[in-house]
Amino acid sequence: MFETSCTVYSLPMCLHKYAHAFINLLEKAGGDNLFRIKEKMAGALSVPKEILLDMPLVMATGRGEMNIENYKNILEFTDTKLRVGTKDGVMVIEGEQLKLRQLTSENLLISGRISGVAWC
Repeated sequence: MFETSCTVYSLPMCLHKYAHAFINLLEKAGGDNLFRIKEKMAGALSVPKEILLDMPLVMATGRGEMNIENYKNILEFTDTKLRVGTKDGVMVIEGEQLKLRQLTSENLLISGRISGVAWC
């Protein structure tokens, strides 16, 4: 079941570990309020929501660069449009001269002249 001490981990790390165990139990049991429970736990434990909820983290540097973490897949890519699948839906980035500057399994870095971002 659960360990009784947190000697190996710092307190926040130990709480994070128990939060994941608790969430796994909730997911197995099901429930409509699971997202809200996860969101409240992330706030209470000071754990970034994008980690605990597996949500995308989108950071823009002006209109010339955008970084997307926790994306699921690339659905479409041209020099004027990028459609990215995320747990929160499909993100559509439009612009000119769009380029994928960095692509890893968890991180996507886009450059170009970004003119719009929308969620579908």
